[in-house]
Amino acid sequence: MTPVHFRLLGGIEVLTDGRAVDVGHTRQRCVLAALLVDAGRPVTVDRLIDRVWADHPPQRARDALYSYLSRLRRALAHAPDPATEIERRDDGYVLRARPETIDIHHFRTLVSRARAATDDERAMTLYDRALALWHGEPFGSVDGPWFRQQRDALGQERLAAELDRNDRALRCGRHTALAAELHGRVEEHPLDERLAAQLMRALHHSGRPAEALAQYRRLHRALAEELGIAPSEPLRTLHQRLLASTAATDSGAVRTGGARRATEDSGGPHPAATARDGAGAGGGAGDTPPGRPPYRVPRQLPPTSLHLIGRGAETAFLDDLLPAPAAPGTATAATAPLVTLSGPAGVGKTTLALHWAHRAKDGFPDGQLYIDLRGFAPDASPLPPDEAVHRFLEALGAGPGVIPADPTARSALFRTLVDGRRLLMVLDNARDTDQVRPLLPGTPHCLVLVTSRRRLAGLVVHHEARHLALDVLSPHAARELLTARLGPDHVHAEPDALAELVERCGRLPLALSIAAARATTSPGLSLGALVAELRDGRHRLAALATGDGGDTDVTSVFSWSYRALTPDAARLFRLLADHPGPDTTAAAAAASAGLSFDQARALLAELVNAHLLQCHPSDRYQLHDLVRAYAADRLAADEPETDRRAARHRLFDHYLHSALSADRLLDEHRDPIPVDPPVPGGHPRPITGPEEARAWFAAEHTALVAAVDETARGGPAGHAWRLAWALGPHLQRTGAWTEWVRAQRVALAAATDAGDAIGRAHATHALGLACAWAGQHAEAEARLASALTEYAEFGDLRGQAHTHRTLAWLAQRQDRHADARHHAARTLRFYTRAGFLPGQASALNVIGWSQAQLGHHRQALSACGRALRLFEQVANTTGQAHTWDSLAYAHRGLGRHEQAIACYGEAVRLFRTLGDRYNTATSLTGLADSHSATGDLNAARTAYGEALTILDELDHREAREIRRRLRSADSRNVQGPPKTGRPR
Repeated sequence: MTPVHFRLLGGIEVLTDGRAVDVGHTRQRCVLAALLVDAGRPVTVDRLIDRVWADHPPQRARDALYSYLSRLRRALAHAPDPATEIERRDDGYVLRARPETIDIHHFRTLVSRARAATDDERAMTLYDRALALWHGEPFGSVDGPWFRQQRDALGQERLAAELDRNDRALRCGRHTALAAELHGRVEEHPLDERLAAQLMRALHHSGRPAEALAQYRRLHRALAEELGIAPSEPLRTLHQRLLASTAATDSGAVRTGGARRATEDSGGPHPAATARDGAGAGGGAGDTPPGRPPYRVPRQLPPTSLHLIGRGAETAFLDDLLPAPAAPGTATAATAPLVTLSGPAGVGKTTLALHWAHRAKDGFPDGQLYIDLRGFAPDASPLPPDEAVHRFLEALGAGPGVIPADPTARSALFRTLVDGRRLLMVLDNARDTDQVRPLLPGTPHCLVLVTSRRRLAGLVVHHEARHLALDVLSPHAARELLTARLGPDHVHAEPDALAELVERCGRLPLALSIAAARATTSPGLSLGALVAELRDGRHRLAALATGDGGDTDVTSVFSWSYRALTPDAARLFRLLADHPGPDTTAAAAAASAGLSFDQARALLAELVNAHLLQCHPSDRYQLHDLVRAYAADRLAADEPETDRRAARHRLFDHYLHSALSADRLLDEHRDPIPVDPPVPGGHPRPITGPEEARAWFAAEHTALVAAVDETARGGPAGHAWRLAWALGPHLQRTGAWTEWVRAQRVALAAATDAGDAIGRAHATHALGLACAWAGQHAEAEARLASALTEYAEFGDLRGQAHTHRTLAWLAQRQDRHADARHHAARTLRFYTRAGFLPGQASALNVIGWSQAQLGHHRQALSACGRALRLFEQVANTTGQAHTWDSLAYAHRGLGRHEQAIACYGEAVRLFRTLGDRYNTATSLTGLADSHSATGDLNAARTAYGEALTILDELDHREAREIRRRLRSADSRNVQGPPKTGRPR
């Protein structure tokens, strides 16, 4: 028998004995591919239609699909492999085939085996076999959102496999061959640091160290120019190691070349042309060396605040950078110490720079230069660098006849004039690196302090600038600033209003100063009244304006940064105001703007660079509260309403389909709900496994709850109840039951208002379940009774089964175990009629648990044993965990404590794997009770303690009972199962 082979990694093909099997036209082959990707798992008809036709299904899509499936069945029936078939089931179509005959699945299997291999040569063989399965782009020329998504994901899998293979090849010493292979991949992925590191190692060990170092410089430039960042620490460490290795071979040549490059990069002349000509570091106006114009000592620092609050750490940072006079005969640095001070508008960059400059000016006897580069001025363009150099030359005493017309010559004259001087320069409000470079001196005795709303990463990368990022004030410093501005009378009269004012102003120094100015210049305006204005989101920014305009108006100051953005970044900035929750991700931002992930990342980097957006270490992005209010104003003013609605639809499609995908990974047997495919651009976040799904839910918890509210108020129809449905299991697992109830109330109201009968039935059942978990039993029963009626109206067998299942669980919570058994039996009948094996297993577990509660422990073991076998058959981990706990309880009832301990241990392990904290705690409690019954009090105390920790973190009422049991463990009060147990 010759097996059939399916090829998707380079076209959609079916082969037997190397000959192609005719499986029809392109659309029919798309149906085959849609089944092959999920081979062995059912794919619903709706999902097949979505995958094949996306947003443009034909008028009779189901009929067309059934025709294609029929033809595919006939084509595969002629193939000489009885193990291959397309099977129709109640929950969709399943393509059955040996995994090794489908190249996608065979690829993944080989890669998994290669990663697990301990022998590098064996791993290399497996990786090569896996990669040899690729012979082009996955699915060939077939297009469509689902195919593109799969193609992208597979491309990432292939690259990850190649990178893992490369690491093995390096360990095997295949440097020369690998260096030849990697050049092309580096060109395809120019910013991939791991790929660059592998090529650097391969080149270095192939005897090509110069090329290895050149690769680092290429990546260094690319990262700086495209993303405004430096290479990661591991790559920098590798570079230093290779540099040191190369230097050991030819240290003199490397040092000379490096010094020359450093001087050329700084814009200064050759080292031979920078000799002091006898000038000392402290030379004054009369110390002009031959060939230089007369020198006038400038004193240009403008006045500033005498008292600086809350910037002690930043001031100390700057103090540490003061250059010390070099001892005679000691080498000095080639360029001036350079500091970039960046931060958002209104954070106090100029105030800090000038305050510190006045404190430090005595250490610079040759003067202080100051210039406002107008990088973000509202009514003028940025100051050209050659104009700034001209002004500096005039300030230093160069007359009109001396200053060259050529910009490059001006900069050279400026460096000549300040060479050897001890000078402090403040370059305020710089727009970008190019505006600053011509103003940098070439002498190490100067200190240059640059302020900007951007990070100016180019100065850090190419001129070794020290970067100081300025953030908002601490709560204590913010209160101190207001106290100093308002005076003690205001502060003591309204302490609560003062505390709220600090937070309403976002601890932004400009906002705090404006609020204080309004309070002290407006008779009769109390702090409470000012806070009330700031509470009103519609007028929040208007409350932070003195009426003088310019830099005494928060809106105006923010607008200067906004106007400096590129049009695409400005659009993304205002769209971010519509994102639910306190922060967002690049994937959500991409969906909102209808961009690719990489495009969105680049624009987000621009916003972060402009200090209009904060980027947290977990790659989440956040708008400062006041900046978000400004973005909302710009959204209303600058974004057409139709475009805004489209952006919201894409964004909420992103959240909905990501949540559905994550939920499916955590419980693949949960019934799917009817849902339209995402609109173009509303692509979900790719989530690859249960751990990633749990992490995604945890990270997006607040945003998802907020999205339920947002969609209910004016989002796409049906999104509110579907989002709440997808979010429910996460809220249940994490103990957020109050939030769950609230979200389901919102969802039910939205479905009712929309006249959505299916949505109303699902939301009613979900609200009943949430109320049951939250202890609101009367409402839970009423809601569940309504859900039964609604599901029955349109003949939804599974919906009725789910609801009876929940009613059984509720009866257990109320110690009505005979009622629970009755509802469990109804559940089993409905699930059996629906042909739903996971549901049948769940019903059997509930029946067994109810029997145990009624004292029928042997019957309980029989029912739960059947349930466990079914759960294992369908690979349902959640059900297995609950059933192991039920089995443990039944064993305890029979006095079989050792068997109970083993079963509880398995339940705890599985619940922990699932991230289900509450059920982990309850199984730990049963485990502790069993240990106590055997007299192992140490083990009992340990398990009670672990359960108590979880319940305390959940703030759960059951913590009190566990605390009591822990105290009484020594007296061995827990001798057998309690009268009732946890519901199933």
